[in-house]
Amino acid sequence: MGTDNTMIATAETIEQYIPQRAPFILVDNLLEADEKVTVTSKEVKEDMLFVRKGKLQTAALVENIAQTAAAGVGYRCAQAEKDVPLGFIGGIKGFQLQKHPLVGETITTTVTVKNEVFGASIVEGVITINEEVIASAELKIFIEQDEA
Repeated sequence: MGTDNTMIATAETIEQYIPQRAPFILVDNLLEADEKVTVTSKEVKEDMLFVRKGKLQTAALVENIAQTAAAGVGYRCAQAEKDVPLGFIGGIKGFQLQKHPLVGETITTTVTVKNEVFGASIVEGVITINEEVIASAELKIFIEQDEA
């Protein structure tokens, strides 16, 4: 597990844990990952796909929560020497937005697994800037199961 001084993955190595590829990567650093909780961070940059008028758009926040969940699953799979699976957002519930992150700000996203059954995970995602909650949602994510 990572701490403020040690990261599990950085922007240069995060691709080994998630199926997304540039320019669609919305997580930089994997800070923490265990069976229930995954934490990532992302610096908002002007040239990002979902930045408009200096703000990171709502769709990117939902995708950031999903990619944080994916990074946790990918990390656990890598530790078990398994392939990183694909996941798909199956539902969004209770999305709340306090503010859009601005260019230059770093968001920290914490995803907590609430329930897992038959290849579906219910996760709660909370996005903060300097420990202030700016967005949250519950996502239903379907994980592609290995047919082997």
